[in-house]
Amino acid sequence: MSIISINPATNQVLRKFDPIDASEVIDAIGVADAAYRQWRKTTFADRRACLLKFAELLRADADNYARIITTEMGKRFAESQYEIEYCAKIAEFYANGAEQFLADQTMDVDDANAFLHYEPIGVLLGVMPWNFPFYQVVRFAAPNLMAGNTVMIKHASNVPQCALMIEQLYADCGLPEGVYTNLFIPTDFVQMIVADSRVHGISLTGSEKAGSAVAMLAGKNLKRSVLELGGNDPFVILEDADLDDVIRQAVKGRIVNAGQSCVASKRFIVVEAVADRFLEGFKQQMSALKMGDPMDGQTTLGPLSSEDAAVKLLEQVQSSIDAGATVVLGGDRPDRIGAYFNPTILTGVTPQMPTFDQELFGPVATVYIVKNETEAIELANRSSYGLGGSVFTADIDRGRRVAEQIESGMVFVNQPTRSRAELPFGGVKNSGYGRELSHLGILEFVNKKLIHLGEK
Repeated sequence: MSIISINPATNQVLRKFDPIDASEVIDAIGVADAAYRQWRKTTFADRRACLLKFAELLRADADNYARIITTEMGKRFAESQYEIEYCAKIAEFYANGAEQFLADQTMDVDDANAFLHYEPIGVLLGVMPWNFPFYQVVRFAAPNLMAGNTVMIKHASNVPQCALMIEQLYADCGLPEGVYTNLFIPTDFVQMIVADSRVHGISLTGSEKAGSAVAMLAGKNLKRSVLELGGNDPFVILEDADLDDVIRQAVKGRIVNAGQSCVASKRFIVVEAVADRFLEGFKQQMSALKMGDPMDGQTTLGPLSSEDAAVKLLEQVQSSIDAGATVVLGGDRPDRIGAYFNPTILTGVTPQMPTFDQELFGPVATVYIVKNETEAIELANRSSYGLGGSVFTADIDRGRRVAEQIESGMVFVNQPTRSRAELPFGGVKNSGYGRELSHLGILEFVNKKLIHLGEK
């Protein structure tokens, strides 16, 4: 079965690729394992030179890479350009910081000389999603390559051109063969790879269902794993918040990547004292979004990643409407070619409706009205997910207090959830476990070895 690249703005097939077979996968693992035996011996300076060259090459042809992202999964070109620049920054962050992050750590033991020594663990598999086809890969690969591991990537099947470009970039930056490997494989090959004794860890960014399957595989085979899964991020609006700013931030938080982000703001929880004003302004600005060609700089809302994604989202929205939800805006798809979906706002979504605790991957916002701060916190936590979240208030101390009570891996005050190379990224509950980015991201797949030198 071919791996097919389709432009979601036109539904036209761009390219087709043939997957490799099981024997080729086994051979690739062997090459990666052999490469690891040598790569782990390289110095931080050697690895740093490769990662800095990677960042340089990204920037040198940034628009070309951004154009492939846009044509392959529909992201607006400006957002694709930002993604490429962000990848360069992540590569630089780990290139320049890894030696410090992995420096020996003296243990505070009165009667002994003891320290933690960090070492790579071997070949790792990354199972990556399509919504940020460069960023997600670099976020996983950069710290682990700097740690001395080797990396194999099973990328999403709808972004094969991005997958090949990333592999070529890593080759061009000086990585030896087998240190970074792209695998065009069907999903059911993942089980075979994780079971291989030469593979020592797996990281997946994707759906809750996929994460559960990978967690079982990793557990069965006693392999380390990191899971970054779905999110249903709350966006809490308290009565003292600056509503003009809140509304701008609400649209920005919901519409990033056409709403196809695990940390996009999804559940807007607003205190009733300001609910009418917020809903009116939110509807007005969501209505003003300009749908169109994602390569057009005037477009503010591009297509979803695929026709299948648009169909699934419509089914989710319609199930809530059929169950009694109120459509404030949109609720359907436009009459045009491509995987487009109209900006949508729903109210009256209740816990009995299927979409109450489902992740809506697209430009669909659900708005909930609560009496006070206490109810806002309770509703924010009434979710099986716990990835990101936001709190809007004029009182920073109040924002911190509320943030500390929200059950998620990340909470941002007076801004939507976002990521930076320096900040840890990850969730709790059904949003997964482990952390990426920051100094924590490089510690997930290393051996934290205690070395005890005896009594002082």
